[in-house]
Amino acid sequence: MSVDLTDPIFTDEEAARKHFEALRWPNGPVCPHCEAVDQATEMKGKTTRPGLYKCRACAKPFTATIGTVYERSHIPLHKWLLATHLLCSSKKGMSAHQLFRMLGFGSYRTAWFMAHRIREAMKPVGDAPLGSGGGIVEADETYIGRKKGVEKKGGGFGHKMKVMSLVERGGNVRSVVMDKVTRKEVERVISENVAKEAHLRTDTAQYYIKGGFGTASHEMVNHYAGEYVRGDAHTNTLEGFYSVFKRGMKGVYQHCGEQHLHRYAVEFDFRYNTRTATGHNDTDRATKAIKGVAGKRLTYRQPDSADLH
Repeated sequence: MSVDLTDPIFTDEEAARKHFEALRWPNGPVCPHCEAVDQATEMKGKTTRPGLYKCRACAKPFTATIGTVYERSHIPLHKWLLATHLLCSSKKGMSAHQLFRMLGFGSYRTAWFMAHRIREAMKPVGDAPLGSGGGIVEADETYIGRKKGVEKKGGGFGHKMKVMSLVERGGNVRSVVMDKVTRKEVERVISENVAKEAHLRTDTAQYYIKGGFGTASHEMVNHYAGEYVRGDAHTNTLEGFYSVFKRGMKGVYQHCGEQHLHRYAVEFDFRYNTRTATGHNDTDRATKAIKGVAGKRLTYRQPDSADLH
């Protein structure tokens, strides 16, 4: 972690506001009502809150947080920025309890919901299919935790939550939470996320064996026979991703409700896709997440005790 906690954007509300406005409006204020660019005047007055603008084109007031996950939040903006930097720079994540302690909130639930809003900002928008241009894409699944109300029977994974991930070697990873891992569902996920010209690499799980996924090629390695690499056929990239994902889910978050697992998957995908090997550092990663707050909302609902995991 390389976050400078003395940076004014983490301690001073005015510095935080100007920083956020510069990231969201690099070409000047944009009116969320009429979309006019750089046609706003900052309103001044003893009772006027800082950062309130009035559009000269449509005469309507607005702030930089309108239309973002920060909208209508009573949490100071500098704490939003600090929480985002902390979550982005912690390799295996940061629990809401830790955010609660570090940011000095009066309620753990505030930190819990804040973290979910930040994960919403991390969600990708309009990503291209993996393997576009003929890249190699690995596919695999992992099983974590326990589904609510489902008892363990035998040695299977029916009682566990299921995540299928796809990773383009040297590129991005994309994870999808699944209710059941079946041939039909695996085929759907691959069809929706992998380019036709990609080269697919998997293990020999039953839903991969008959092939036919519509990719340029499909090779498998037989883990049951002790085979882990054969030429360029392996799933080692995903194994490395899953090692971090599972350590974070078990060691940091510990308990995760099935209804929230997709948000945690987005968080780990985001950090992998902005890893150091792709030329990003902690500041770049946080900047991308802060820019991602626009156009997304996660409305507040008082969470019950089952949600807070």
